[in-house]
Amino acid sequence: MMLCDECKSRTACMHIIKIVNNQKTEKNLCAECAKAAGEISLSFDTQSYVHDFLKGIFNHGLFVDPQMLRGQESCSECGMTYTDFNRKGKVGCSACYTVFGGQFEPLLKRIHGSSSHTGKIPKRNGGTLKIRQQIKKIRQQLEQYVINEEYEKAVLLRDEIKNLEKEIGLSGKGE
Repeated sequence: MMLCDECKSRTACMHIIKIVNNQKTEKNLCAECAKAAGEISLSFDTQSYVHDFLKGIFNHGLFVDPQMLRGQESCSECGMTYTDFNRKGKVGCSACYTVFGGQFEPLLKRIHGSSSHTGKIPKRNGGTLKIRQQIKKIRQQLEQYVINEEYEKAVLLRDEIKNLEKEIGLSGKGE
């Protein structure tokens, strides 16, 4: 159990890292001290933390595109609209991810660094899988270079793909 760095009496429930002008500061704070310091403006309890966190992000306008709110498309499974999600901070069902996927993507990228799940790869037998994923990423980058007519860079990536395919024994036909 870690105590709050401010009050030194309550249990710290959040670890805050700030980087300002390349200076990193870290604090362990209880909910009360975090609120008092202005670090959070959301209610903090374990049941609704993620819900309120997402709701707070959307309510502060960081990811809400007004154009997205106009269509009022609703989920065919649960009937939820994007405005409902914005207000509640959580999805109604798994089908909502399909219906509102394009609107959720910026949030997922911001929080997780990617909008696609790659999972963990076993160290012992995962070498081939890692290389296949690397080839897939390089092909996407190669397509961008071709679209942008950056052919010199595209040739280098093509050669890199061929070398990686040789490494795992592919014939060069893709995945």
